[in-house]
Amino acid sequence: MDTAVAPAAVRPSPAADVDSPRARLTRRLQHGGWFVAPFLVLFALFVLLPIGRGLWLSFTDANISGTGERFVGLDNYREALDNPLMWDALGHSAYFTLLVVPCIVVLAFLLAMLAHHIERAKWLWRLCFFAPFLLPSTVAGNLWQWLFNPATGIINHVFGLDTPWLTQKSTALLAVVITTLWWTVGFSFLLFLAALQNIPNHLYEAAALDGANAWHRLVHITLPMLRNITGLVVTLQILASLQVFDQAVVMQDFGPGPEESTRTFVQYTLEEGFTAYRVGYASAISIIFFVLIAAVALGRMWLLRKREEGVR
Repeated sequence: MDTAVAPAAVRPSPAADVDSPRARLTRRLQHGGWFVAPFLVLFALFVLLPIGRGLWLSFTDANISGTGERFVGLDNYREALDNPLMWDALGHSAYFTLLVVPCIVVLAFLLAMLAHHIERAKWLWRLCFFAPFLLPSTVAGNLWQWLFNPATGIINHVFGLDTPWLTQKSTALLAVVITTLWWTVGFSFLLFLAALQNIPNHLYEAAALDGANAWHRLVHITLPMLRNITGLVVTLQILASLQVFDQAVVMQDFGPGPEESTRTFVQYTLEEGFTAYRVGYASAISIIFFVLIAAVALGRMWLLRKREEGVR
């Protein structure tokens, strides 16, 4: 008489346990954790801890001496949002960003195209375009402060002008923009140049065989292939331009400019913290600025993800 035997429960083999995703993640954490531990310690010590300290100070009336940290709740934030000086400083930074970012993207792309296609002395052209970026901000600011001098500067002399660039409200911020373009375009130029060198030549050769002229190759090959690097340049320049401080302060001899026209958000924060000694209020302004910068970065990431999903 045949007896039915119940099948034994199927259990995963030990090899399956070893190769499971959970096991692989555990091994990575065990071995890789020791490599990232020093970085995590430094990140917590020099980034997370100062952010937490600044967040706490923003809810107090602390002064620069470190005493009197009386909790005041949201009073600092209310005062900052109601203060027209803060909004003026934010407006100057935003206006500066709107002027600088498009100009740098276009100028860096044109310089990269020139350096990429020129035949002779390529290294010299690349060095000339990138060299200003290596200068300290104080050197660049003092150099252009002299160039914009209405009496002895070369700008008015060459163009036959008599414009007081740095002492006139309508041109003071424009002078900072011109200085920034000359000083920082080299970084974006280098990114575009590297991206251009990574475009396969056979794409251009195939397009030329199909009768595409230079304009068609630029529009249908070069620009689409540079889409990702262009997005990166735009994001980096927005974040850097919103934090403009060095060149504006140096060119105005550490002042806010004529009628406070060059006072940026970072400069206003430092004035409140180290001139007015209001560390709590300055911390609240810094947190507001941090949220603004984070919103710009996250918005850029969201747009990039949406574009990638649309392409798929």
